[in-house]
Amino acid sequence: MKILRNWGLILTAALLLALVAGCGSKNDETNAGASGSPSASASAPAATESASASPSASAPASEGAKKTEYPLTVQDATGQTFTFDKAPERIVSTSPAETEILFALGLGDKIVGVSDYDNYPEETKDKQKVGGITKPNEEAIVGLTPDLVVTGISMPDEVVQKLRGLKLNLYKTEPKTLDDIMQDILDLGVVTDRQTEAEALVASMKEDVKKVQDAVASVKPEEKKKVYVEFAPGWTVGKGEFMDELITIAGGVNIAGDTTGWNEISEEKIVQSNPDVILFTLGVTDDKSGKTLEEIIRGRSGWDQIAAIKNGRVVGVDQDILSRPGPRITQGLLDVAKAIYPDLVK
Repeated sequence: MKILRNWGLILTAALLLALVAGCGSKNDETNAGASGSPSASASAPAATESASASPSASAPASEGAKKTEYPLTVQDATGQTFTFDKAPERIVSTSPAETEILFALGLGDKIVGVSDYDNYPEETKDKQKVGGITKPNEEAIVGLTPDLVVTGISMPDEVVQKLRGLKLNLYKTEPKTLDDIMQDILDLGVVTDRQTEAEALVASMKEDVKKVQDAVASVKPEEKKKVYVEFAPGWTVGKGEFMDELITIAGGVNIAGDTTGWNEISEEKIVQSNPDVILFTLGVTDDKSGKTLEEIIRGRSGWDQIAAIKNGRVVGVDQDILSRPGPRITQGLLDVAKAIYPDLVK
C-alpha cells in the first residue's frame, strides 16, 4: 500500500466536505461512515507525493500510541486509490487470511460480514456470511453497506472490477512473501487506525522468524534436508510464493524450488529427488477417491522407496495455518521447522 499525501488537495477536500457532506463519495456516508471511494482522489495531480506504507509515514506517535491522520489516501496492491475521511466503521472481508488480520487488530466489532470459509477466530461464526472467496455474494455485501471491503490473493481481477463497479471500496492484498504479509498487516493498521496493534503483531511475528532462524543456523548447507510439500492432491509450490519461503527460512531445500508458483507435480521427479521430509496439509480429502492426502501420497507407485516415507518423515500440518497469508503464518513457519528439524526446533 502507498500512502499518498498532498496537503493542498486534502484541505480542499475538507472544505468541500464541510460544504457538501459526502459530495463525490461512492458510498452513502450516513451508512458507511467514511468516504472510501476509489475515485475520491482520481483527480489528484501527477505531482501527488508518495510515501512508504509503513505506519510511521502516516502519523506521529501520540502518548505512546500511533494514530492515523485523516483524510487518508492510500493505494492497494492493484494500484487502486482510496480516500478515507475517518477510520472505517463497517468492514466486510471476503478472505479468511484478511479476516484473521482484522480480528487480530481488534476490529471484531467493526466486521459486519465474512466469507463462507472463515472459521478463525471463533467469533467469525457469529458474523454474516457473504459467499465464496473467489466469487462472493454481491447482494449480501451491498446489503451490509460497508465502507471497506477487504479481499486477498484468491479473488480474480474480473470479480474485483465487478465489485468495484457496484461502488464498493474493495481493497485487495496480493502477498508473495512473509515481508508482504507483515506489510499488509501494517497497512491495514494504518487504514483502520490500529497502528499500535499492527506493529505489536508484526513484532511478535518477527520474533517467531528469528526463533526459527536461530534454531537452524548451525545446519550446514550440505546437511540441509530436502523437503517436498503437497497442499492439495497433485499440487506443490515453487519459488516466488510464501510457502516456499517458509521451507527456506526453516533451513530446508524445497525440491520444487526450480519451478515457479503453484504447479502440478511430476510423481517421477519427486521419486528421483528423494525428499527427506514430506509435508502435507491436514484435513484435505480427494473428492473423487475419498482418500486423505496422506493416503494418496503414501499409495503412489514407487513412493514407498522415498526416504521420507521409509523413515517415517511424512508430516501433516494445519492447512489453514500453512496456507493463509495472515497473522498465523509464522506459526506455520514454526510447524514447518519442527517437522524438518524436530531435534533443533522445540
